[in-house]
Amino acid sequence: MNIIDYVETQMVGFENVQFNLVDSLVLSQFAYINFNGIVPGLSDYRTPVRIGDLLKAEYLPHMLHDVVDPKSNRRLLIALGMSPRFRNIRMCCYSDITSITEQKQFAAVTFLFDDKTAYIAYRGTDASIAGWKEDFNMAFISPVPAQQEGVLYLNAVAKRFPHCVLMVGGHSKGGNIAVYSSMECDPEIQNRIVSIYSHDGPGFKDDIFTSEKYASIKGKIHKTIPQSSFIGMLLQHHENYAVVESRQFWLMQHNPFSWVIDNGDFKYRQGITEGAKHINMTINQWLSSLDNEKRELFVTTIYSVIESMGIVKISDFKKDKYKKAVKAIETIRGIDRETKHFVRETIKSLLALYLKNFGIPEKLKNRYRRREVMG
Repeated sequence: MNIIDYVETQMVGFENVQFNLVDSLVLSQFAYINFNGIVPGLSDYRTPVRIGDLLKAEYLPHMLHDVVDPKSNRRLLIALGMSPRFRNIRMCCYSDITSITEQKQFAAVTFLFDDKTAYIAYRGTDASIAGWKEDFNMAFISPVPAQQEGVLYLNAVAKRFPHCVLMVGGHSKGGNIAVYSSMECDPEIQNRIVSIYSHDGPGFKDDIFTSEKYASIKGKIHKTIPQSSFIGMLLQHHENYAVVESRQFWLMQHNPFSWVIDNGDFKYRQGITEGAKHINMTINQWLSSLDNEKRELFVTTIYSVIESMGIVKISDFKKDKYKKAVKAIETIRGIDRETKHFVRETIKSLLALYLKNFGIPEKLKNRYRRREVMG
């Protein structure tokens, strides 16, 4: 069973079965839908829209436009609109901002259960290159623009609904923004937050984890990751997390539709896989070996090559591959020798660390010694 099956089989409302981790993932995934022009915006005070009222044929093409995995998201939308548990939830304060120049991708929507409870869902990274670049920027910039937008959004929604207790969450980068916004929002608003959900969201630089602001909300955070998590383990040093079984392989486990639901809750695992431990340890050690200036140089150099190819969305990689390859080669040739050497050596150091963490050099030595003994 996955989150779609869960929604289809839940016949009991929140007044009888309280909000849980799976409900949070459902709404976090739902935040990837394009609600622009359908759900009232942050500065739009029209009546919030019931989820059940979204089930209109004329809305579907717009809501699913440019959404990753439209087939699964369409099924989820229909299931939510028909579900006794979810269909009467009202939606408002939709915000969707993408800026290539600012390297910012941000979206959020607020779900109102009643007049006393609101869930603020932050969207994770979409298919835009601006969004992926912002993710990489987290390695050397704090805060990134989407995190700042997240704080402004949380403060605005909380002031608009002053009598609501607040739950805040998101998937992927959305989970990271949920934690950051809860940490940086106005103190009186922070006191109204009862739960913070990060579903496979990346962590933070050490200075945030060791801050008093983070300590003030740490006990409210519920982090879930799949057993071969990669995204959720980036910059992961200090957060507690629960491990969920996924039916997909490695990076594909980041997809919430692959997470296994059992008897109304996630199907949990004892811990992440050994392979995931090695890979995540390698990436985090590698990042720790680079100061902010070097992280920035590496990321901006790689991004400049992608940008020169005219890539705006991930799907653009599939178009005019030959022309894009020629453009990339031209751009690489134009990079100064010192920067090219740095990028080459940085990638080599990552590969060397990967091999070391898997014990491969030692294995090769042992194999060579055995050959010598055997003559």
